[in-house]
Amino acid sequence: MLDLTKDIRSLTEFKRNTSELVENLKRTKHPLVLTVNGKAELVVQDAESYQALLNAAELVETLKGIKRGLDQMKEGQGRTAESFFNEMFDQLD
Repeated sequence: MLDLTKDIRSLTEFKRNTSELVENLKRTKHPLVLTVNGKAELVVQDAESYQALLNAAELVETLKGIKRGLDQMKEGQGRTAESFFNEMFDQLD
């Protein structure tokens, strides 16, 4: 999780202390916000934490799709699997 008191640095500071800050990223797993002229411009994160973030985002999208399908089913939309497969096999013949 981002700690606003520790995880915001200037790009200039990051350039000067890259090795130290990268080691800190790996150790804490906290992203680092880099500023340019006092404005947030970049977020730097270790690869393992970034992959975990991508996995979580993919899971959220999957769950949203499942929920959408369940909601459609409750509303009487869609069709049975048997109907779908019969149509698919008819098209393949």
